Amino acid sequence: MTDKMKIFAGNGNRLLAEKICKDLKIKIGEAVIDRFSDGEVRVKIVENVRGEDVFVIQSTSAPANEHIMELLIMIDALKRASASRITAVLPYFGYARQDRKDQPRVPITAKLVANLLSRAGADRVLTIDLHADQIQGFFDIPLDHLYAVNDLTAHIKKFNIENLVVVSPDVGGIKRARTFAKKLNADLAIVDKRRIDDKKIEVMNIMGEVRGRNVVMVDDIVATAGSLTEASQALKNAGACDIYVAITHGVLAGPAVEKIRLSAIKKIFLTDTIHIGNEKADKLGDKLEIVSVSELFADAFKRIHNEKSISVLFQ
Repeated sequence: MTDKMKIFAGNGNRLLAEKICKDLKIKIGEAVIDRFSDGEVRVKIVENVRGEDVFVIQSTSAPANEHIMELLIMIDALKRASASRITAVLPYFGYARQDRKDQPRVPITAKLVANLLSRAGADRVLTIDLHADQIQGFFDIPLDHLYAVNDLTAHIKKFNIENLVVVSPDVGGIKRARTFAKKLNADLAIVDKRRIDDKKIEVMNIMGEVRGRNVVMVDDIVATAGSLTEASQALKNAGACDIYVAITHGVLAGPAVEKIRLSAIKKIFLTDTIHIGNEKADKLGDKLEIVSVSELFADAFKRIHNEKSISVLFQ
């Protein structure tokens, strides 16, 4: 049942929001989201939301600050319009990589964003494939955390890739890679690397057998694609055959598209948590496969609305 449920969307990923609404057979909520003459965000909820269970969909991808402000202001508007419950839906949670103090005198911005969402009036949060699981603990309100692994592995299986090994591009991604390997009935390998700075890495060695094997490298985010392309070249040098990549969040900042286009990667699977746009998609051409997570989110919406467990979506 989806009565008393309403869905609104910011400008962060309108296309995904429309897909979710189509899956739920619900019309997307009517709202004005634009800018005043001085650039400040202007929001007006056009329809009545009093007593409604409201979901606000907003990926806080680039421009992250603009999209975060849109989300906060929409939540405030809905709260003041007497919505009974507001769920902030962040298919991509911006600032997630700033999740700890790894240097002196730096912020934990992921915690700051969590505080902002709570203070704005969100009653709960729904997101997918957080960069670090501990971010769930930054929230003082309920957070439901989805995983894209089932959608990605189901899509990969359609390609019938033989002699497959799943590779984690770093030691931190072993847990994710192990889950993919189990679902794809594949072996596991790891790229051991040392990061020089936020843009450069130095690949050290490959742990596991990749020579003569087809590879699926998995990660949660691809930003500038430096780590990804360096790791793919290291795998090629180690004797790997075809290299596929499965990523949840395609940030694709700066030179990322060009790096991937010129790299040893045969195909990259991205979900639609971030709308990458036609220009980037055209440049990647046949290398790019988009895997939609709209049905996963739609199922989560129904379960949250009807007060049912969403853990079955992880099976």
